[in-house]
Amino acid sequence: MITEKKIRNFCIIAHIDHGKSTLADRMMEITGTVSKREMKSQLLDSMELEREKGITIKLAPVTMKWRGYQLNLIDTPGHVDFSYEVSRSLQAVEIAVLVVDATQGIQAQTLANVYLALEQNLTIIPVVNKVDLLAAETEKVKEQIVNLLGCDKDEIIEVSAKTGKNIDKVLDRIVAIEVAAGSRPASPSPRAAGAISRAAALRNTPEQPLSQTPLKALIFDSYFDDYRGVVLYVRVFEGELKRGDEIRMMAAETNGIALEVGILTPKMIPLEKLSEGEIGYIVTNLKTTREAKVGDTVTLTYQPAKEALPGYKEVLPFVYAGFFPVSNDQYKDLKEAVEKLALSDSALRFEPENSPVLGFGLRIGFLGLLHMDIIRERLEREFKLDLVVTNPSTNYQVTLMNGEEMEIKSAGDLPDQTEVAEVREPWVKGEIILPKEMIGGVLDLINKKRGHQTNLSYIEDRAVIDFEAPMANLLTDFYDQLKSVTSGYASFNYELNGYKAEDLVRVDFLVAGNRIDALSVMCHRSEAEAMGREVVKKLKEVIPRQSFEVALQAAIGARIIARETIGAYRKDVTVKIHTGDRDRKAKLLQKQKRGKARMKRFGKVDIPSEAFTVMLKRD
Repeated sequence: MITEKKIRNFCIIAHIDHGKSTLADRMMEITGTVSKREMKSQLLDSMELEREKGITIKLAPVTMKWRGYQLNLIDTPGHVDFSYEVSRSLQAVEIAVLVVDATQGIQAQTLANVYLALEQNLTIIPVVNKVDLLAAETEKVKEQIVNLLGCDKDEIIEVSAKTGKNIDKVLDRIVAIEVAAGSRPASPSPRAAGAISRAAALRNTPEQPLSQTPLKALIFDSYFDDYRGVVLYVRVFEGELKRGDEIRMMAAETNGIALEVGILTPKMIPLEKLSEGEIGYIVTNLKTTREAKVGDTVTLTYQPAKEALPGYKEVLPFVYAGFFPVSNDQYKDLKEAVEKLALSDSALRFEPENSPVLGFGLRIGFLGLLHMDIIRERLEREFKLDLVVTNPSTNYQVTLMNGEEMEIKSAGDLPDQTEVAEVREPWVKGEIILPKEMIGGVLDLINKKRGHQTNLSYIEDRAVIDFEAPMANLLTDFYDQLKSVTSGYASFNYELNGYKAEDLVRVDFLVAGNRIDALSVMCHRSEAEAMGREVVKKLKEVIPRQSFEVALQAAIGARIIARETIGAYRKDVTVKIHTGDRDRKAKLLQKQKRGKARMKRFGKVDIPSEAFTVMLKRD
C-alpha cells in the first residue's frame, strides 16, 4: 500500500498551445501508465472538439507510478475562458509544473496561471518546452522565467515533450524531497503542502489515526454518465472513503452512496478505498450534478466532518447569447441538450427566452466567446441541432428612478429610458504581453475601445501592458484586431473588475418598420451613431432583396440615427405588350406601383440567421 508520504499531486499549467497535453502524454508513456499500443496524441483530451482544435477544454486527472511514488496529475486548459478549470485544479494539488514554449516565451496566460499558483502557495517547477525546434530561444526564455519567478537558472528543466527529452528529470524533480534555494521543500508531500495545511488549519484537532479522522474530500469536477449516474472527481484531504460508504455533500446537504471508488489511468480502475492524499473518482447514485456541486466537501454520514473545506468561489458568466432552433419543433430538444451539457459544465447558466421573430429559445451565459463557440459546436454536432445564435452581449446593472435595482442580460430587457436613473456596465482588467516595438499600435487600439492603460512594464525584450476597458467593447472583435496590429505576437488575458456607471443607450434596429428585439444592443452614446451606420450596412448585405422596398433603420428611442434601403426587384410587366401604346404601358406600371405599395404595407421580410451574428463580423 502506498503511504501518504509517497503521493505527489501536481498539475501542468501553461499558456494555450505551449505543450501541456503532449507533456502529459510523454509522462504517461514513460511511467508505463498507458501502453504503446493504446497511446495516441492528446490522450487526455477525450472530446472530439479538443482533439480537432488542439486545445484542452476540460481538466482531466490521471494517476501514474514512478520510482515507488504515486503521481496524480491534473491536465488543465490554457485558454483564458477556461481559467476557472485551472483554479479548481490548483486547489486539489501541491505542485504546479509551469511549461513555457522555448519559441514564444512567457505569454499572458502564463502570468495569470503563475499568479493563481502563487495564491494557492504551490511549489512551482519551471520547464522550458520545445527546445528541439530550430526557432527555440532557450536561454532567452530562461532569463524571462528567472525574472518572473526569482528562481535559479539551474532549476529550469529543458524538455522536448514531442521527443521525450528530459521528461524523466521532471518526474524526478516532482518526487524529490529536497530543500530548494534554501527555504521550502521543492516537492512537498500532501500533508506538508499548502492545500493540506488549509484543511489541517480548519481541523484544529490533535493528530488522529486515519480510521478515526472524519472524511473530507474536495469535489473538483463532476459529470453525468448516462449509464452510471453522477461521477465525482475528488481529492481526499482527510480520512478515507471505502466502496459502499454512505456519503454526504456538506454544502448541498444531500446524501448518497459511493457505489464505486477508484483512480484514473486514464481509464477507471476500481479500488476498495481512497485514502488521504489521493485523487480519484466516486460513482454515486445521485441523479443530477446539482446534488453534488463542484467545490463541495464529501464526508461520511455516520462520521461527518464538523467543518467543510474552503471550496471555490462561484463562477458567474458574463457573456450572454440567445440560442434559438431554426424550427420551433426542436425547442424541446435544445432545452434537453443544454441541460445535459450543464450537468458537466458548472459555469453554464441558461433561462427560457421568447422572440417575436425567432420564436422560443434559451438565453445562455458563458465565460467568454471561445466558451460560447465550444457549446454551440457541441450542440450542433453531438445533438444534431440547427441553431440561430444572436449577437453576444454582457449583463448590465440598472437603477430605476424609483430606486429599484435590476440586472439585465440583453438590451431588449432594458426598461423605457425615462424610467432609468443609471446603467452600470462590467469593466475588465486586462493584460497584454507583446514585443516592445508594437506598443504604440496596441495603446491606440485600447483607447479606441474606451479603455485606458494603467501600467507598463517589461520582461526582457517584451512589454506588459495593464489596462482597464468595458467588457462589451472587447466581446466582438478585439482579439482579432489585437492579433492584426501585432502580427500575431501579442497574447491577452483578462478578469472581471466590477461595474461602472456610463452614459449607455439601447440601439434598436428596425427592418421594414418592425423593431427586431434580437438585434438590439447596448452601446455608449458617443459610439451609437457610428455603430448604427456600420450595422445597417452589414444588414443590407445579408438580408435578401424583396419584391418591395425594405428600409433598414437604427434608432435610439424614437430618434432614427442611421438608415439604408434595400431596393425592390422590378419585374418588367410591359414585356407582354407588343404594341407601342404608351397609355397601356403607363396603366400597367401604375397597377404594379399600387401592388408594391400594398406589399410594402403587409409584406413580411424573412430575416436570415446570418443577420443575428452581424456584430461578430464587424470589420
